[in-house]
Amino acid sequence: MKVLLDTCVWGGTKKNLQDAGHDVIWSGDWSEDPGDEEILAFAHRENRVLVTLDKDFGELVIVFGLSHSGIIRLTNISARQQGIACLEILEKHEKSVLVS
Repeated sequence: MKVLLDTCVWGGTKKNLQDAGHDVIWSGDWSEDPGDEEILAFAHRENRVLVTLDKDFGELVIVFGLSHSGIIRLTNISARQQGIACLEILEKHEKSVLVS
């Protein structure tokens, strides 16, 4: 699955997901933070599920109607457990995600 990790997600999560065969980009590798709207738009253009700790993406989608290709919001999960949690969620819901 194609995934975009928000900057706030622990960088080690990228390796966890890549080791499981996912195509992963971590916005923490970018030279600058383009802001939430551009991160969401990039994920949508690339057909990537966005993984974040930030509740603002939900507001962008629900309140402002911005398009997305899926959002996973991790809450109350330690940094080193984020990759494990993402893998569990992706495995559970991978078949329900439309891939173009």
